Amino acid sequence: MFAVKRLAVLVLIYFISLSFLYAQKNYTINGVVKNSATSETLIGASVKISGVSQLGTSTNSYGFYSISLPEGQYKFEVSYVGYVTLIKEINISANVKQDFSLEESNNLNEVVITNIRRNDNVIKAQMGVEKLNIKDIQNIPVLFGEKDILKTLQLLPGIKSAGEGNSGFYVRGGSTDQNLILLDEAPVYNASHLLGFFSTFNSDAIKDVTVYKGGMPAQYGGRLSSVLDIRMNDGNKKETTFEGGIGLISSRLKIEGPFVKDKSSFMVSGRRTYADAFLALAPDTSLRGNTLYFYDLNAKANYQLDEKNTVYLSGYFGRDKLGLNETFGFNWGNATGTLRWNHLFSNKLFSNTSLIVSKYDYTIENLLSGSEFKVNSSISDFNLKQDFNIALNNKHELKFGFDALHHTIAPGQISSPSTSSVNEIKIETRKGVELAAYFSDQYNLSDKIKLVYGLRLSSFSLLGGGNFKTFDVDGNQSSSTFYKSSEIVKTYINLEPRFSASFQLDDTKSLKASYTRNVQNLHLMSNSTATSPTDLYIMNSLNTKPELADQFSLGYFNNFNDNDYEFSAETYYKPMQNQIEYRNGTDLRGNQNVEADLIYGKGRAYGIELFFKKKYGKFNGWIGYTLSKTERQFSQINNNTWFAARQDRPHDISVVGIYKPGKRWIFSSTFVYSSGNAVTFPIGKYNLDGQTVFYYGERNANRTPDFHRLDVSATLEGKPNKKFKSSWNFGICNLYNRKNPFSIDFKDNPDNTSQTQAVQTSLFGIIPSVTWNFKF
Repeated sequence: MFAVKRLAVLVLIYFISLSFLYAQKNYTINGVVKNSATSETLIGASVKISGVSQLGTSTNSYGFYSISLPEGQYKFEVSYVGYVTLIKEINISANVKQDFSLEESNNLNEVVITNIRRNDNVIKAQMGVEKLNIKDIQNIPVLFGEKDILKTLQLLPGIKSAGEGNSGFYVRGGSTDQNLILLDEAPVYNASHLLGFFSTFNSDAIKDVTVYKGGMPAQYGGRLSSVLDIRMNDGNKKETTFEGGIGLISSRLKIEGPFVKDKSSFMVSGRRTYADAFLALAPDTSLRGNTLYFYDLNAKANYQLDEKNTVYLSGYFGRDKLGLNETFGFNWGNATGTLRWNHLFSNKLFSNTSLIVSKYDYTIENLLSGSEFKVNSSISDFNLKQDFNIALNNKHELKFGFDALHHTIAPGQISSPSTSSVNEIKIETRKGVELAAYFSDQYNLSDKIKLVYGLRLSSFSLLGGGNFKTFDVDGNQSSSTFYKSSEIVKTYINLEPRFSASFQLDDTKSLKASYTRNVQNLHLMSNSTATSPTDLYIMNSLNTKPELADQFSLGYFNNFNDNDYEFSAETYYKPMQNQIEYRNGTDLRGNQNVEADLIYGKGRAYGIELFFKKKYGKFNGWIGYTLSKTERQFSQINNNTWFAARQDRPHDISVVGIYKPGKRWIFSSTFVYSSGNAVTFPIGKYNLDGQTVFYYGERNANRTPDFHRLDVSATLEGKPNKKFKSSWNFGICNLYNRKNPFSIDFKDNPDNTSQTQAVQTSLFGIIPSVTWNFKF
């Protein structure tokens, strides 16, 4: 704690000294950029000074901007994707508060992945960052017509799907748990519905999505590979509106409006599937009485106390339920809550204070008479965050703050009645505290050179309250010590430097470089090749150390034809330390000494990502290609030689096309191709007591067949009406009925038991969908 306080004092001294140097030379204009129709703040909107080379800024995560300028008359150009650019002349002779309101544009000529200014991708120092335009997600064909943020993200180079029917994703060689997913600043631990067929994020309730896959800013931490920062709608401050959609498998409804016009608002959005209703009508009576559905609810409210203070309260609640008559039950879900206070200390200093809670849990029930049992597991967080933004002048934009996060993990408890043959098991709950302090400076060194540099100091302390064991390299227990709940068992401290730089060759070309160190203190243990709701989280311990990753990136960015076309090439190398695997034959469920079955090694990932995009016009879209390699090395696996990680797929291609021939029709399609998953196949077998036992070869030395699929969709907009808007979306998923592998199992050939059969399971063939969307 002393080191954190000392760092904070030094940072404050640095900021105050810089502020003193520039305070006498400039005046400050500040405010927020809003949607003129709803007063919704716009995140990442561009505020640019026309005629002054490279002078401008972007609104922060709360819609706030601040620019310091010498006295004079300036022409401000304010823009945001999907909105009409606003140009306004303002005389700067004193400090000025100026809000900007932008009108929505009816011209849907921009693709899903966008940059705010036409050449932002060239001039900004930040690398490996992309934004999703929520409105245009409607044009991307997806499974069952249910628009999905995570599925759209997987069309970007460097971001790979964890598999068909799975909402998990891999970023630059990292595993699914190495992605930090935030919903209004609250971590979401399992972002999937229906075992991964859908994500937890209802696009109706979301206003901004930003993903960082390289050059992660210093305010983010806790994961090795990426940050997915999702922000919910604040609500309409002008009028009450209703919006929703009715599809083949689910329906949704959103209500938003003002509590007090132009001062406070609310938003409530709900979604539910009704597959269980169809089961009740099934001709097969064995299907009746089964349970199969999910629901989620997003809610948010805000109140502007005065010009300097606004409070926000938001929450998410989602649950999945599966059940087989009176034999089996399974449910899981997330709950998050965020209380936030935005305060403007001065026209330069912006503050955000957040209190955050998050919980993920699951319950499994076996209802068979004589062997009844229930399994419960959960992870819950309580978090306090404090962030500051200082816009010193037109060269420096500074951010600093701290983060205190308390974790509680209940790995699992098996309970059963006295009449059951199943024994009760309880694994001890673990608690830990993560602390972090950071600072970051966005520095425009010149018109051509821009820097973003920072430092994050993080610590993790494992708290007592039970027996803590150590194990040797063979998994044998070497010690066991009891620690009281007030004791600290172990503390890990790490420095995480962050640096990004861009050198602008001209108005359309630039070179960029970045270096980032990330630390991860929570780890997901899974026996499966894809994310499962029952995967087990563990935290750092006496045996398990923090995972570390250093990422080095280089990139070339080029826009041409008046910025209508964009090309980028990014290459990266990421060595990783303290990676975790499990020993062969490990069972993670009900395992009271799971750390005895874990082994530790290192990893590396490297590759190149190519991206070509047409951003404007009636026809637009992009092509993304990733060539990569992801490997792990463990002394107990494959004789300490490097082997392919489960997420290693050398080739990954995505093609997206969107065509709008007129005012009402929009046609779109996506094609994806990737190398098969790295898996382990048997290389022999033997008979034991009449049962065939397979002998498996080296870890992940084989591959499943390649994956590819073509999806298409068409959207018909309703006739223009000021009070009521509607559209029909028609889609076909997997147009040419490709049978992609979900799993491959091995068994004896029934005609010749000396031979082995490989049996492939596929989830989907061709799937049509239709959805009616409305708003009034």
